Amino acid sequence: MSQQRRQKEARPNRHSAKAGRSRGVPAPELSEILEGKAAPLLLVLDGVQDPHNLGAILRTAEGAGVDAVIAPKDRAVGVTETVRRISVGAADRVPFLQVTNLARTLDELKEAGVWLMGTSDRATKDLYEVEMTGPLAILMGAEEKGMRRLTEDACDFLVSIPMAGKVECLNVSVATGVCLFEAVRQRAGTGVSK
Repeated sequence: MSQQRRQKEARPNRHSAKAGRSRGVPAPELSEILEGKAAPLLLVLDGVQDPHNLGAILRTAEGAGVDAVIAPKDRAVGVTETVRRISVGAADRVPFLQVTNLARTLDELKEAGVWLMGTSDRATKDLYEVEMTGPLAILMGAEEKGMRRLTEDACDFLVSIPMAGKVECLNVSVATGVCLFEAVRQRAGTGVSK
């Protein structure tokens, strides 16, 4: 490896969180996140494994004002240095909860009055036909495979993203952005406090 290339790789990314800053938002309990919020907006990731996708998703989630991102501990990527770098600091600002049992967490959300909206190509409605102004968790599946069957079955309703071209689906980070900002659009001016 050339001296110049080594220096370039060692140079810190100017867009990432500042060095020496505490890393990550302490992961609060789910009840703490939901407490006092009339219409929380949550993002649930079912098995996203690519750190570049997770970094992009956290960046989008932070930009959309998501209250927390929830993911399983097993068979999913956590917050790594690559995730932090790709998230451009968002990994240090948005709460990221890794849970042992995703199905149990989804049940807890339902008990708290949060609607679960999953994305699936088997959906009968598209994203623009559903109301997203109340307490909502948007569930996104893993790269290539989508959501696991049990996760999909836990959803209150499923939506698809209408595709005009020949491509069948979007990358999970792009699809997440589309869904989150449709929720932001619908929530703007509703007067519902988060």
